[in-house]
Amino acid sequence: MRYKVKCVCDSFNPRKCLSFPLFLHTVRTAEPLEYHRSYLKENCRHDGRELSEFRTTTLNIGSISTADGSALVKLGNTTVICGIKAELANPTVEAPGKGYIVPNVDLPPLCSSRFRPGPPGEQAQAASQFIADVIESSEVIQTEDLCIDRGKLCWVLYCDLMCLDYDGNLLDACIIALLAALKNTKLPEVTINTETCSPEVNLEKRRELHVHKHPVGASFCIFDNSILIVDPMSEEESLCTAHLTVVTDEEERLCAVHKPGGTSLSGEKLQECITRAATRQREIQKLIDKVINSVKAAQ
Repeated sequence: MRYKVKCVCDSFNPRKCLSFPLFLHTVRTAEPLEYHRSYLKENCRHDGRELSEFRTTTLNIGSISTADGSALVKLGNTTVICGIKAELANPTVEAPGKGYIVPNVDLPPLCSSRFRPGPPGEQAQAASQFIADVIESSEVIQTEDLCIDRGKLCWVLYCDLMCLDYDGNLLDACIIALLAALKNTKLPEVTINTETCSPEVNLEKRRELHVHKHPVGASFCIFDNSILIVDPMSEEESLCTAHLTVVTDEEERLCAVHKPGGTSLSGEKLQECITRAATRQREIQKLIDKVINSVKAAQ
């Protein structure tokens, strides 16, 4: 059954109308796709946003005092915290002059009832792999910078990303949290004792981690194979016909494109997504720099 949503006002405008029919809430429960279509036809969303408008993004860095770097990001209700812990390790045989970065995305039951206790689910594993691919393709960190003694000692950065509240667009929030946490990371000074050949760590002297690139993601959903929206909420993600995440850096270089199935996307729509992603990158980098500078000024 299909419901035709009509307001008692002369024209239906979801953001201005003050006399929604009582059955509108029932339609959202019984026919959620029709409910969202009624807004999309008016070029807006049920939360009042334009189709190309992101939710309010807030950022806090240094949230975890026991971590070497950390950041908390809120993208609307979606909340992700990233903690980075640096540990000494042996370089791999394949890359004796490099350290390495190990990201892990955790989606615990506390963030949404859709997730269950136990081993990481499919979405968490896919998100972890995507973040690892972004780190490698964007060259956000030059892993050579993590090498201490070639073939003998290097830093390994464990980047734990935990979702505290899930309301869609997890990947964008994770990338922002990771980037901000990396820029907040400070590594202790390490020297090699010439007599014992063992490393000595000076926790009092720390250096900032050099972030070479600033990748930022922008996620999109497609409704009815034609309507493109940005920064989808959880309900919108479940109803759309395709998902797309585009990652660009400050040079507008395309770092990654993630499209897990769904309907095809025209070249024109893809270019529109890339252009919007480049604008989003500048917005987020400006936000990160502003927060970091305010923290430094307060110290």
